[in-house]
Amino acid sequence: MDIATIVGLISALGLIYVSLGDGVSSFIDMPSVYIVLGGSIAVVLFRSSLSEFLGAIGVMGKTFKNKLDKPEDLIEKLVELADIARKDGMIALEGQEISNPFLAKGIGMLVDGSDPDLIKKSLNKDIQAMRSRHKSGADIFSSWGEVAPAMGMIGTLVGLVLMLGNMSDPKSIGPAMAVALLTTLYGAILANVICLPMSQKLRNQSDFEAQNCELIIEGVLFIQSGGNPRILADLLSSFLAPKVRAKLKSASA
Repeated sequence: MDIATIVGLISALGLIYVSLGDGVSSFIDMPSVYIVLGGSIAVVLFRSSLSEFLGAIGVMGKTFKNKLDKPEDLIEKLVELADIARKDGMIALEGQEISNPFLAKGIGMLVDGSDPDLIKKSLNKDIQAMRSRHKSGADIFSSWGEVAPAMGMIGTLVGLVLMLGNMSDPKSIGPAMAVALLTTLYGAILANVICLPMSQKLRNQSDFEAQNCELIIEGVLFIQSGGNPRILADLLSSFLAPKVRAKLKSASA
């Protein structure tokens, strides 16, 4: 699980909840929920297709799961595979336990004797498809974050119209004012606490996963060329942060 996502979301919502004090019930208004949540979902669906919207909900799970491999772990695995291929040939790579699907595909193409250009072209297409899926999901949440405050403003206007239209009935002023104010609050929370951070998280994870994939391509092509496994780690260290690079270098020394 991605601790940062869970802690950040729970902390933000928790702090808002604590700030409400003992009057939590006064901040709950179902007409405001219908206008902001239901209305914003409807508008986002109008802006996109059903498959795109459902795909974004599926991609959202990536922000709560931390299944991305660390680059240093991928480098260690690639060096191990390069050493096996150097000693026993490409066919020895068949049946090796590889948890990363992208790496498994690249190694599978090596075992099949595929041309280096074909390997690079095929894997790069997979990266493009992955980026496209993630971009679509991020755009949905970005659009949702844009629409939510607007629906909150619409709810505020609705509440003000209801209030001004019933000034002669004091009992109706309170509920109308609640709709007017709470829709703005709900729209701001939905946009700034959930949708926009979710969009940014998806874009960041997409970039990180694409970088891992590029590292794998470099490693797979190096193995295909029959290069010395001892220099593979140095070749791929450019994908690492300086501190991690130094740690990996000291560990392999």
